[in-house]
Amino acid sequence: MRYVAVEGFPAVGKSELLSVLKLYFPDQVRIFPELVTEVAEREGLDLFRDRDRLREGILRELPRRQEEIRNAFARGLTVVEESHLGVHAAYSAALGDRAFLADFSRIEGELIWPDAFIRLEVPIPVSLERQRARGDPRYAVGAEVLERMSAWLSRWHGERGHELLAIDADRPPGEVLDDLISTLDLRYRSLPRADVLPYLVLLGRPAAGKSELIQFLRGLPPDERARRYHLGTISVLDDFPILWEKFIEDDIWEEVGKGRLISRRAGDNYYVTDDHTWPFLIEVLNRRIEAEPELPGRTVIVEFSRGGKDGYRGALGRLHRRALERGAILYLDVSVEESWRRNLARYDRARRDGILTHSVPWEEYERTYKADDWRELAPERAGYVEIRGAKIPYVTVKNEPEPVGPADFAARFEPVLGELFRLWSER
Repeated sequence: MRYVAVEGFPAVGKSELLSVLKLYFPDQVRIFPELVTEVAEREGLDLFRDRDRLREGILRELPRRQEEIRNAFARGLTVVEESHLGVHAAYSAALGDRAFLADFSRIEGELIWPDAFIRLEVPIPVSLERQRARGDPRYAVGAEVLERMSAWLSRWHGERGHELLAIDADRPPGEVLDDLISTLDLRYRSLPRADVLPYLVLLGRPAAGKSELIQFLRGLPPDERARRYHLGTISVLDDFPILWEKFIEDDIWEEVGKGRLISRRAGDNYYVTDDHTWPFLIEVLNRRIEAEPELPGRTVIVEFSRGGKDGYRGALGRLHRRALERGAILYLDVSVEESWRRNLARYDRARRDGILTHSVPWEEYERTYKADDWRELAPERAGYVEIRGAKIPYVTVKNEPEPVGPADFAARFEPVLGELFRLWSER
């Protein structure tokens, strides 16, 4: 389809949706605003009282609009126009504007018409409610006029055999936009970007500073983050929220009389009692990695802590192959004493399910995290580890003393991530 018109009741979302297409698909579509509204706003006309002047303005403007449509065709763009003169004719019929209907009948056969019409459908009460929310009386249209307009417009489409495609617009806006993009067969095209790490596996003891580093990186301007730290738009996959949800489920199982399945209470916190929980968490992460395909300019950070003699070897041995083959590992090294100190310092009982405010109880820390196998797996400060045949670059960085501001984070992690990116590029 090279020419499509989007129609629908007032306040259905036509302008808002087309403004998104204009921004995100500039090399594929040329968006034209509703001609009638454009004329009325430029000349300061009332849509209902200034019908003759509005008609004259539309007829003056129409040749220019038709020429702009031809120019868009010549550039290979798909023309998407908000409403069309058939809609204005339908309103004219509902309002008894015979003068415009006569002119429309005279010029209709001379106009370039869309290949298809997309109707954003909502019940009339939804349009009325959205008009009230919009709060612009200049464009308010009552139910009786909408009923007459809709009947005339549907009859006009039917008599001319137009291809009329309907999209249910009484849904969340993202769903409506997805349907509109799909109907127009648009494909988002990213501009070339600097290379970034597609996957960063971020490891370290509890409270080693993983979440704080992510918070710092997310706060950077995207161009600076890509240039200095070799990371794109950040998406974080962390197994702690998954684990916390299992703790809450155990509370529920206990309440209904079945008993806890994978955890025990430790004061107002929890610790894991079933070691099958750890591979379970990796498998959940794997499904989330699978659901997020690699995209240009994006970095998926996979964050977790493990302990015990085979904690990291076992977890990485299960991790999704895409994260291994396309990723790199950054291990934040802090001593047991420093890890435990920060673990206690950051704890907020009221927000103990938060990424930056949760803590591990001593029962869990001593059993699971006091010792880990990272040094056995990766004995050098930087290099490569081989997991399931994948050669994965890694860097271990000492994260003591604790960074306290952007300058500290930049001084410590810009060279480290630069080195990690170099290893990744040379792997």
